Parts: sequence; C-alpha cells; structure tokens
Amino acid sequence: MRNLKLSSLISLATLATSLLLTCLSTNATESATGINAIYPGAHWEEVPAASISTTCKQGQAEARDYLQTQATTALLAIRKGQIVFSYGHPEVPGIIESARKSVLSMLYGKYVENGLIDLEQTLTAAGIDDVGGLLESEKQARIRDLLTARSGVFHPAANSGDDLGKAPARGTQAPGSYFLYNNWDFNAAGTVLENATHKTVYELFDADIARPLQLEDFQLAKQKKMGDSSKSIHLPYHLLLSTRDMARLGVLALHQGNWNGQQLIPAAWMRKTTSSFTPSADMHPASTAARKVGYGYMWWVPEEPADSVLHGAYLAWGLHGQYILVLPKLQMVIAHQRKVPVNGSWDVEKVGKNAFFHVAKILASACQPE
Repeated sequence: MRNLKLSSLISLATLATSLLLTCLSTNATESATGINAIYPGAHWEEVPAASISTTCKQGQAEARDYLQTQATTALLAIRKGQIVFSYGHPEVPGIIESARKSVLSMLYGKYVENGLIDLEQTLTAAGIDDVGGLLESEKQARIRDLLTARSGVFHPAANSGDDLGKAPARGTQAPGSYFLYNNWDFNAAGTVLENATHKTVYELFDADIARPLQLEDFQLAKQKKMGDSSKSIHLPYHLLLSTRDMARLGVLALHQGNWNGQQLIPAAWMRKTTSSFTPSADMHPASTAARKVGYGYMWWVPEEPADSVLHGAYLAWGLHGQYILVLPKLQMVIAHQRKVPVNGSWDVEKVGKNAFFHVAKILASACQPE
C-alpha cells in the first residue's frame, strides 16, 4: 500500500512539474512578443459562438452587408489565433500583387541577422545592374534604400503599378534622400536576396515560412515570376496565396516573427521593418502623400489618431485589394483578397484602401478582445 501511495505521489509530482514547465514555456513566448501568443493548428478554428458578443454579431452583419457592395473575394478576421469573421472563399488562391513586398521583407530578416546580407552594401558591391546600365550615382544606392523605396534609381521596372511615371529625371536624387514607390527597387531587392542565398524567393518562402506555418493552400510548383524582361532583368516575384494563408502570415507578424515558440524571423527585424521609416508628408508624388499612410521596410503604416482602432497597425497592400492588416494592440489580424486576374483580365474593379479600412474598423471596433 505504501509503495502504491508513493507511486501515486511521484506521478502527481511529475504531472505538476510537466504542467509548470508548459506554463513557463507559454509565458516565455508571451514575454518575448509582449502579447498573448496563440497560434492556429493545421487548420483554422473559429471563435466559439458562445463567446461572440452581441456587439460583435452586429459588427459582423454590418461588415457582411458592406462587403457585398465590394469586389471582395474573401476576408478573414482573426482574434487571438481564431477566426472571428469569415466572408467569401478564403481557400481560393490569388496573386497578392504588391503584398509580396512585405513577405520579402520578412524573408530578409534571417539573412540580415546572420550577416549574409549587409544593408549598407551598395548596388555596385552587390553586383546589381540592369538593361541599358545604371548611372554611376544610382549604383551608390544601398540595399537599405531598396527596402525603403529611397534608392533614387528611376529605371523602368519589369511590371507596372507604381509611381515611376511621376519620377524626376534619373540621376537627380541622391540615394536615400527621396521616397518614390518604384517597383524597380522591390524587384531588385528580390534579386539581391536570391543572389545572396543562391535560392529563389519561392524556395526561401517555402522553407522559411510556408512549411513552418503549415500553409494550407500554398504550392511551390505553381509560383512563377512574370514581367517584361526587355525593360528590366529584375522580375517581380508574385506570390499565389489564399486568404487563409495570408492570415497566417499576419499572425506570424503579430507575434514578431515567432511561431509556436520558434523564432522564424528576428523580433527586432519585425519591429524595425513595421515601424514608419518615411512619413507620408515626405513621400512623392503628392497623390501618394495624400493617402496618409507611412512606409517602413516594405510595410505600410497607417497614420491614425491615438483613439483609432487602427492606431499602431501596419499592413501589406496589393494593388487591387490584397491586404494583410496587423493590429498588435487588439491581437487581431484581418486578411483580404481581391482575386486577380479575372478571366485573364487585370482591368478589374479594385477594393481600395478606404473601403478596406472602413470594413476593418467595423470589425476591429466590434469584435476586439474584451
């Protein structure tokens, strides 16, 4: 009998120790990120219906009605690692257009930290040139300037959808001194990463992010670059992602690069890149400045008042309405997809920033954690 009691006591002690270590591990993750780190499993779970407030239900209905007036393919709102609102077809992959740039920023972090990439390296040192040749002054731009859209290189890009048409003459702006949203910068930044790692952007994304995050719909074989190589040899690395996989990227960003205790991206890099480096007042042209959204290292940073639910947020932003909005203060992520092309056409209706912010504010205000 004594041996049985002793055995039971030992078992209880072992269980208690195991539970304590689990709690300590969870707390350590929370301490590292500063927020309660909750992650989805192999598949997303929904917030239990019983825990959804009347206010949230009203917000959900309002958001749904509004989205029916937009060209939205899908929207997911994530609260503490669970779906609190779903609309459309979040499993359908689409080209995320310029939201790819924020993904590239995430990929850079590991290789900046380990020294494989030096942000102060010039384009000359990195071996970057292009069709017709870069000017000597343009070759003095640093890799850091590419990531912050301040290279001063106004060479045509292989794809459209930027502000190059309103750029000053080439060679007139010193590297680092002038913000212009030019796809050449971001495409060349992709080339720099590929040259440094000897892997494609897609291979890096698959190994460093897609597999650890258990993306449900990402297929490496279906990813391909596109663009006009007669204009530039640096082609855009378009990503084909579903809305529910975009939301996982948002959760990774929310927890400062940490996924279930594994630091996939340096936390310091995530803090740096998602903070405003260029306020809207310093942007060119005036139409871009008027949007009142700052820019970090390939992440957009809304300039919202302190009482706004979007204050402190940051986002990835694609041309036709692909968004990954991260709201650290509310422990929320909102992912939105406008699938393109439609029947082979890119000339389709967009879901603009104002429309997306409108529905995001509805959901964030109504469904934030209590």
